[in-house]
Amino acid sequence: MNRHVPASDRLSVSIGQFSSAGVKASNQDFHGALLPRGEGLTFKGITLAIADGISTSSVSGEAAETAVKSFLTDYYATPDAWSVRRSATNVIAATNTWLHSRNLSLGDMNKGRVCTFSALILKAREAHVLHVGDSRIQRFQNGVLEALTEDHRLILSPEENYLGRALGAERRVDIDYKNVSLERGDIFLLTTDGVHEHVDAATIRKALASGDLDAAARNIAGEALERGSTDNLTIQIVRIESLPENGDALALDRAELPIPSLPKAGDILDGYRIVRPVQTTARSHVFLATASDGRKVALKIPASETAADESYLKRFVLEEWIAGRVSSPHVLAAEPADRSRSALYVVTEWVEGVTLRQWMTDHPRATLNEVRKIVAQVIEGLRALHRRDMIHQDLRPENVMIDDDGTIKIIDLGSASVAGVEEAAPGMLGAMPGTFQYTAPEYLSGDHVSWRSDQYALGVMAYEMLTGRIPYGAQVARIRSRSDQRKLVYEPARDDDSGVPDWMDAALRRAVNPDPVMRYDALSEFLMDLQRPGPTWSSTRHVPLAQRSPVRFWQSVSGILALICLVLAMQLVK
Repeated sequence: MNRHVPASDRLSVSIGQFSSAGVKASNQDFHGALLPRGEGLTFKGITLAIADGISTSSVSGEAAETAVKSFLTDYYATPDAWSVRRSATNVIAATNTWLHSRNLSLGDMNKGRVCTFSALILKAREAHVLHVGDSRIQRFQNGVLEALTEDHRLILSPEENYLGRALGAERRVDIDYKNVSLERGDIFLLTTDGVHEHVDAATIRKALASGDLDAAARNIAGEALERGSTDNLTIQIVRIESLPENGDALALDRAELPIPSLPKAGDILDGYRIVRPVQTTARSHVFLATASDGRKVALKIPASETAADESYLKRFVLEEWIAGRVSSPHVLAAEPADRSRSALYVVTEWVEGVTLRQWMTDHPRATLNEVRKIVAQVIEGLRALHRRDMIHQDLRPENVMIDDDGTIKIIDLGSASVAGVEEAAPGMLGAMPGTFQYTAPEYLSGDHVSWRSDQYALGVMAYEMLTGRIPYGAQVARIRSRSDQRKLVYEPARDDDSGVPDWMDAALRRAVNPDPVMRYDALSEFLMDLQRPGPTWSSTRHVPLAQRSPVRFWQSVSGILALICLVLAMQLVK
């Protein structure tokens, strides 16, 4: 019977499946599908997977079963913030490593736990295809059958061919990936070679005409068997019944709650007692409050003027969602969502301290060591975000807190880019956030944005702490193209007032390079180059002879002076 997710404003599908040993004694194919609901559907999507054990091994069926079961389980255990590609490839790679380790004791991999593997993940309005081996994924759209995978089979002759890639065969595996847009009515087929090597597009088109996907799967496999297939027969068919509207796939129901009236000191909102207002901007109001157990919390309410801005309100709620999924002493934490809410607000931990902006005002001549300690802690916070496919995007002194113990904490996550959310709700996160002075040039030129964009903002902050100014002045705000980006002129941090060493200036220059590719490959490299002269600075810098070899320098000076004296003496004799 067709499996079906009820149609709604979300993604819904119908699925038909069939698997048989065919003429063989045992079936070493394996397949499965997982159709989650709620946040699982929103952030991870619907998953189908198929695997085919190699015929030369009696245990390859175990590999196929392991590959499919582990994928359907472990994929949903990866962070919601991760992209489909990152989540899926990590899970497949881990399975490959485990299978390969089980095969190391064998003298022949052809006798081991080796299989092909293909997965189809349907999320929001996109299909994500991952593939290793010669199982196959095809799309049937508008009467046309299109292959979405390429068989990894090496053909030496008509009689001799073998798999070029398979799970368990090598320590590392290359995984093909592609994503395609979905349309209502699209049909996808996942098949093992026992099926697709013996049927054509006309056969598939005829079978699908009935609309019954289980019957279609059974008929296609049966046709392959009648046409001489000597292998196992497995096929999965999935049809897209409905799709979410763009930007509406992310179910943030809390964004639909009413914006409360601004509370006064002593008022209670859903159990939180308001202590005092802390900050007011055009977009929000922040209050110090206490929870029922006496803990201090920060309670943030959107400004009433934003009530009609649906995009902002979703981002507003997303800030708490992000904070609840990042665990780091250097990133603002969310309060546990242990109570229902009557109005729209977010609650996070309370940080007792000052912003980095205030700290810079209080310490106009920060020491090199103070700056290094601050940068090191910000890096720890950024790593926690980046490991979850998140980019802060609005890193600036106002969004970095320093508590009474000197601990740095990154705050204001409302502008963060989250790969998993971007896939679930394309366009929901809105236009480019940030402040021009700290915004990486690629945001304005239309170039690719990545974690290196946060590195740029961090480099600008480090530069400002050391010099009291920013490296490109007002130039960045005028960028409109890559040509403008290349015209940026870096103003050296090294001068008589700053006391910044040349080698540290070189590190700052690289971190804020207008071209993201020229920045550091890891934030740890930037930190290391702030602590001692880096290899790039040492290899490119011209070091005067007096510094490279003082003895040779003074020997040379003495020789030149001696020669001058000799010439003068000869002139006197004349």
